[in-house]
Amino acid sequence: MFNLKGKVALVTGAKRGMGRAHALALAAAGAKVIVTDKIGEECLPVVEEIKSKGGEAICLKMDVLNKAEIDRAFDETIKRFGRLDILVNNAGIFLPKPALEISEEEWDRTLNINLRGEFLCAQRAAKEMSKNNPPAGGGRIINIASIASGGVGIGFEGAAHYAASKGGIIGMTETLAIEFAPFGITVNAIAPGAIETPMVGPINEELLSEIKLRVPLKRIGRPEEVSAAVLFLASEEASYVTGATFNVDGGWLAS
Repeated sequence: MFNLKGKVALVTGAKRGMGRAHALALAAAGAKVIVTDKIGEECLPVVEEIKSKGGEAICLKMDVLNKAEIDRAFDETIKRFGRLDILVNNAGIFLPKPALEISEEEWDRTLNINLRGEFLCAQRAAKEMSKNNPPAGGGRIINIASIASGGVGIGFEGAAHYAASKGGIIGMTETLAIEFAPFGITVNAIAPGAIETPMVGPINEELLSEIKLRVPLKRIGRPEEVSAAVLFLASEEASYVTGATFNVDGGWLAS
């Protein structure tokens, strides 16, 4: 199960944290992985780690704020590997701030990286995936959202801009799933809860303790636990799953 041998996967924001974990998991399952981030050379340690374990990977510079860079990265992917099968839309930022203090620039930056960037990558990925195995095409697009996305009756202080972007990702995912289905492309979202990554660095210990109290499993999640969901959605075993959002949150939303 979950054999990705022969598949080509691109992961955004993959130099560290969940992106790194996703790249390693996909490579371990046999995929050729394109590791991308806004500072290209910072992806090299991930590529070397994949290669040291017998996998195949390359590092490409791609800032999801820059459509030209997105296009160059996808062009290079097709040039090197001839196809694209899997996109993991992982790049994102979270800079907590009270709603009354969020500047227009901070709002725009968060929405542009987290939501616009995922759309542009998904759009370009679908154009390439639609060429796979003609006439049906085929591919997997996996968008990383968050449980801080609205619609669940739980708010998150200091996350108005972040929650707006992540809620947008879930709505976008559902629409793209419908539009891309005729091309054999599935589009799903993963909504992590509190995960041990550099992104949670700004959160103080008091807040982390409060989060743990709200999580039934009483701990923060590990990036690899999110990567397990990525691996499933990227595989043939998930061929009949599209337009779905998978919560990986230790039971937070159920509590």
